Amino acid sequence: MTYRVAIVGRPNVGKSTLFNRLSRSRRALVGDEPGMTRDRIFADVEVLGKRFELVDTGGIIPGEKEAIPEKVFEQAAVAIEQADLILLVVDARAGVHPLDREISALLNRRGKDFVVAANKVDVPEVESDALQFYALGADPVFSISAEHNLGIDDLLDYIVADLPESPAAIAQDEIRVAVIGRPNVGKSSLVNRLAREERVIVSSTPGTTRDAVDTLLEYQGRAFRIIDTAGIRRKGRPAMKAERLSVVMARRHLERADVVILLIDAEEGATHLDATIGGYAEKAGKSVVVAVNKWDLIEKETETARRLELEFRGRMRFLDFAPMVFVSALTGQRIFKLLEAAQAAFESRRIRVPTAELNRFLQQEVAGLLQTKARTRKPAFKYATQVGANPPTFVLFLRGGRPLHFSRLRFLVNRIREKFGFYATPIRILQRTGRKA
Repeated sequence: MTYRVAIVGRPNVGKSTLFNRLSRSRRALVGDEPGMTRDRIFADVEVLGKRFELVDTGGIIPGEKEAIPEKVFEQAAVAIEQADLILLVVDARAGVHPLDREISALLNRRGKDFVVAANKVDVPEVESDALQFYALGADPVFSISAEHNLGIDDLLDYIVADLPESPAAIAQDEIRVAVIGRPNVGKSSLVNRLAREERVIVSSTPGTTRDAVDTLLEYQGRAFRIIDTAGIRRKGRPAMKAERLSVVMARRHLERADVVILLIDAEEGATHLDATIGGYAEKAGKSVVVAVNKWDLIEKETETARRLELEFRGRMRFLDFAPMVFVSALTGQRIFKLLEAAQAAFESRRIRVPTAELNRFLQQEVAGLLQTKARTRKPAFKYATQVGANPPTFVLFLRGGRPLHFSRLRFLVNRIREKFGFYATPIRILQRTGRKA
């Protein structure tokens, strides 16, 4: 069973900075604004051949009744309950805060083992200030600076001291699926429904999710890593630094995915912003599955689904390769069809077509339709080869000194997709022209 270490504490004491330092990543948002982290963020850490799972949590304010802080507390409470060891992070420069006492009392009542990480000990003069935190009932107390990497090795040594050496990790061929979309279209609800637990805070307040939250699950024998991202807004709209950062991070985490689920709202239909977000995925070369959420709220007629799909296709012609699935994150309707589509897309984007087979197909069925404008009417096409996958990329060698017109290139892409089965996946074609036949 995986040893789990949870980082907890009041807002703005440096929990996410410590999480990033221990996990050697930049998974968690870091900034001066309190409440940057809201959901539980997970990372696997290996030290000296020993592994543990690290969990970051949002700032705890016990007894808070406002919706978001209350949800943050609930998420932190789950992390505390599931943890084998708690790192209670405090601000050494600020001294023992009443919230530090409340949180330590909460941990003691629940019978959880915890140590104190007295953070922001950036200079030796502050180190003695950490001693006062023994009053919280923890032993030992570590003086650290997460920002400057001071005292981190001692803390890690303590965490792994009694852990057995881990067997060599078996690489899993997991399918990485990013859920993207506008704020408040139901991304977190969908992730929670797929995971069958509340891994991500759900609220009607737009912008609730800020970090990209990874959820590991298994479906029909395949491992999936579901990446819930923050809602992407129009440029210039986010007012707070945390929201601006979350949009930047959402686009960065999109790069980690193999397949993207683009979530749109069935009640609102496809919007210009949906098209912009879909464009990010297509430009990044990701396979795309479009999920039309809140389908349970739509009054349906015979042609409702077809009408909405035509509306979507009209706004996003560049995503004509993306299948569309009508779902309800609230009821669970058809949500696992998204995983089936994601698996098919994942397998398709790794297809490699032998050069001989590709050219035989193109010569026999396509070349005659790709004529030059010369009087000889020689086919513009000479030969082609696949030079990459993820996404599938081809080089097309042409005669005549000019590339194919967009309409012919699109025709060629569609025929290649139809023949070789590049499901839900963009196809890149690089054209090489020469003036000599």
